[in-house]
Amino acid sequence: MNLKIKRVHNEAKIPVQAHQGDAGMDLFSIEEKVIKAGEAELIKTGLQIELPKGTEAQIRPRSGLALKNSLTVLNSPGTIDEGYRGEIGVILINHGKLDFVVEKHMRIAQMVINLVPSIEIVEVNELTDTSRSAGGFGSTGTK
Repeated sequence: MNLKIKRVHNEAKIPVQAHQGDAGMDLFSIEEKVIKAGEAELIKTGLQIELPKGTEAQIRPRSGLALKNSLTVLNSPGTIDEGYRGEIGVILINHGKLDFVVEKHMRIAQMVINLVPSIEIVEVNELTDTSRSAGGFGSTGTK
């Protein structure tokens, strides 16, 4: 499967898988920006992609940034649909107590490509019953 990538900024870095077999490809910032404590910012990557038919890209947080700096992707996972051709931007939020400086060429998120099934919506009058039924929001308890 091929992922077509176009640089739209001369500072853009092509996404990389840190290790062979990794699900995610690291995305890099093309700008330096301060994300104040408790605030969110859109960080540009300088890249556009053309996804293969029947796929989507998910933008996910990097675990190290989350653990060490309380920095995460706000709409996690962010979805890039197959037909989108604009620049990839990552919405990062700083849940920490200190401002965070995003540096140019910093790994800011990871992108995972997933298959998307073709779904046909069918309206019905009844759904099949299950043992769970409508139970949700903690209905199974915590122990």
